[in-house]
Amino acid sequence: MTPADIEKLPYRPCVGIMLVNDDGKVFVGQRLDAPKLGTETAWQMPQGGVDDGEDPREAALRELWEETGVTSDLVTIEAELPDWLPYDLPHDIVPRIWKGRFKGQQQRWFLMRFKGDDSAVNIETDHPEFSQWAWMDPDEVVAHIVPFKRDIYATVLKGFRRYL
Repeated sequence: MTPADIEKLPYRPCVGIMLVNDDGKVFVGQRLDAPKLGTETAWQMPQGGVDDGEDPREAALRELWEETGVTSDLVTIEAELPDWLPYDLPHDIVPRIWKGRFKGQQQRWFLMRFKGDDSAVNIETDHPEFSQWAWMDPDEVVAHIVPFKRDIYATVLKGFRRYL
């Protein structure tokens, strides 16, 4: 795909979840498909696509459960960023992700307070996305994210800072 071809592609609608525990730490998972993204390690917060006609808030709760096993009764949605935040994938990755249909994602972010204990987290889901997970200090998160998502994560952290 040429850069001009990629520029014509739409963004994939997506939600992101900043799951925060009582200690103010942020849930991050190590992506299983890091090599597909051109890196050895790729940590991220839970995220995923919004289905056609699906409310973003419901999509966020569904994605949280699908990726972490955390059920909606174990979280409180404390905040939502008001805008959709877009990011572009590096051009060499576009043909390998989502069958080359999107140039990146536009994300709606939610901050959720985790009310459970660590035993409620189960990344061995029907369709696992993470090989491991951790609670990370908010100030360390951006440095562990793949470079093409760091600006979005910095914006999300800034937008939710007062809740941390």
